[in-house]
Amino acid sequence: MDEFHSSKAIYLQVADRIKRQIVSQELQAGQKLQSVREMAVTYNVNPNTIQRTYSELEREGVLETRRGQGTFVTVQEELLTQLRLSMIEEQIASFVLVMREMGYRSAEILAGLQDHLNKRDKGDE
Repeated sequence: MDEFHSSKAIYLQVADRIKRQIVSQELQAGQKLQSVREMAVTYNVNPNTIQRTYSELEREGVLETRRGQGTFVTVQEELLTQLRLSMIEEQIASFVLVMREMGYRSAEILAGLQDHLNKRDKGDE
C-alpha cells in the first residue's frame, strides 16, 4: 500500500483513494465495501480512521451505510457523475496551478498537454 503524506489527514487520503476507485470503476455502483476493520487492515490504519472516512463519504453521498448489511457505493448516477466531474476539475486545477507557478502560459500548457496526449494515443509512452 502506498504511503500517506503528512500534509493531509489520513482519513481524507483514504477517501480520495476510494473516490478514485469509484471513478475508475474499480468499485461499482452498489458494490459493498470492506468492513471498517477489514479496510483498516488493508490500509494499516486505526479502525477509527476508516470509520471517519466512511462517515465523510456518506456525508458527501458517495457511500451509503445499510444497518446490518454494511457500506456500499451509492447507486445514484447523478452523484457518481458529479463525483467524476469534480475529480477531473480538481486534478486539472492542480496541474494548471503547478504549470502557472513554473511560468507557463495557457497556450503552452495546452500545446504541451495535446502533444503528450497525441504521443500516448500513438503508443509512444
